[in-house]
Amino acid sequence: MANRDDLSVKSDDQLSSQLSELKREQFNLRFQAATNQLEKPSRVREVRRTIARIKTLQGQRSKSASAPQG
Repeated sequence: MANRDDLSVKSDDQLSSQLSELKREQFNLRFQAATNQLEKPSRVREVRRTIARIKTLQGQRSKSASAPQG
């Protein structure tokens, strides 16, 4: 599981690529859950929360980048 400190040291490009990987995994997990083939139900929650952490971090970065300096 990725914690906040691990994510905060990544670049914006790395976060974007990890976000797309997680969204792909989330889709696959949803599909497995629908067909009753889900092996680790806890992974769904973990992926969802990591996606939320990345989006929050991206929002904070864009907000601080657009904030007026001085």
